Amino acid sequence: MSNSDPLYQLIKSLSKSEKRNFKLYVNRIQSNDESKFMMLFDAMDKLTDYNEDKILQKANDISKTQLSNLKAHLYKQILMSLRLNASNQDLDIYLREQIDYAKLLYNKGLYNQSLKMLEKAKISATEFEKNAILLEILDFAKHIEGQYITRSIDSTAEEITNSASLLNKKISGTNNFSNLGIRLYGLYLKTSHVRNEKDFMFVSEFFKSNLPAYNIDELSFFEKLYLYQSYVWYNYIVQDFLTCYKYASRWVDLFEENAHLIPVYADLYLKGLHNLMAALFFINHRQKFTEVLQTLEKLGTEEFIINNENNSVLLFQYRYINKINFHFMNGTFSDGLYLVKEIEDGIVRYEKKIDDNRILNFYYKIGCLYFGSGDNKMAIKYLNKVIQHPTQIRSDIHGFSHILNLISHYELGNTEMVQYQIKSVFRFLSKLQEMNQVQQHILNFLRKVPLMDTISVKKEFIKLRTNLIKLQQDPYEKRAFLYLDIIAWLTCKIENRSIQEVMREKALNKAKIIHD
Repeated sequence: MSNSDPLYQLIKSLSKSEKRNFKLYVNRIQSNDESKFMMLFDAMDKLTDYNEDKILQKANDISKTQLSNLKAHLYKQILMSLRLNASNQDLDIYLREQIDYAKLLYNKGLYNQSLKMLEKAKISATEFEKNAILLEILDFAKHIEGQYITRSIDSTAEEITNSASLLNKKISGTNNFSNLGIRLYGLYLKTSHVRNEKDFMFVSEFFKSNLPAYNIDELSFFEKLYLYQSYVWYNYIVQDFLTCYKYASRWVDLFEENAHLIPVYADLYLKGLHNLMAALFFINHRQKFTEVLQTLEKLGTEEFIINNENNSVLLFQYRYINKINFHFMNGTFSDGLYLVKEIEDGIVRYEKKIDDNRILNFYYKIGCLYFGSGDNKMAIKYLNKVIQHPTQIRSDIHGFSHILNLISHYELGNTEMVQYQIKSVFRFLSKLQEMNQVQQHILNFLRKVPLMDTISVKKEFIKLRTNLIKLQQDPYEKRAFLYLDIIAWLTCKIENRSIQEVMREKALNKAKIIHD
């Protein structure tokens, strides 16, 4: 049966300490009904796959007609237990708890105590930029002041009103910048980097027309954060990676200048580090990339990462994508193969917590890792995982997976397979509107070379490399080289060297240029 049952997923997500705390919580509220839902909890906890027949066999005091209601009750009780335990660890939950306490005191007519509780919550919400909750606190404080006249009503009312007005302005600005950022990210998932002048004009006009007017000195923390995020996405899409690096650096610096916010908004800090490394990868700044990767690695020892599943999932994704990129930058493909097992274990461990986009990216990167190490069979295995996945997202990765798959088959001498697949790949790329000159040159090359003698093939390799080097300077064709360093592969075929050797030499030359 399906493992998508929400209660089963929730139980399986619990740590040992969370299960222990839940049982302690239940012991405090024990009744006949609670004993039944604990029986249900134990039965589901022991299952390796969700199966209602097995649940009823293990929990034989529960009838089939009771199961649905008991599951709903158990789900609610687990959440209540988690909420109690999280109030000292999660600031949002703590602040809402204080608001709830203030509401209880207000209902008892204890207005001053309620206001004191809100004031305490307001200080923490202000310190940690919890603006939406802060607005809720101020609105409730206004409501109490309207019901209960204090001695300082004039000054208090003025202070609350001014604070609420300023806060509304901050929240509105934050929403405008964050809306732009998420819409740009949506564009990236759909089309990836700009493919032509038409794409560039569309994205540029979209960005300029939706970018709010601003004075950087007047922006709040989150307004700056989402402004930088928007610039990162825009420049990433149009392939201006140097400017992308500039704004990703500002994103990370903003957090490091407000270090007390890192544990509270760890997900956004992690994302900033990841985007910074993506920009450094594309401009090939190996030294800085390594430094940022080390910063990311150190975060794995922090409690706010270890004790938060969401942060742990993000760290896993960003850590391993960038570890693979590290080996790409250094041309050490074989040395990076140990990562494959760790990545696959992580994908299983975080099943249903990693979106398809990330998984496809992992499989494509692993395919490239094996290709670079010379293991074309394993490259094909992982590229097929991408090819066989529906193409609603990341059509770019699908397109280049098809190309690299053909090259891997060519390397293995599967000439009939290559000839058979070329037509379907042509149709596939044309349908997705992903076909570019680089891909056309490669497909035409693969169509011709199986029928040629050795001398003629080498001439075709040289001719293809010459054509691609020219295209590498084209602002829209250079996009293809972000996914696959086909020129390095051609060089290794022409000079009879391994692709790792060619890539290492290329990495050292680039590093020398940056250093000089």
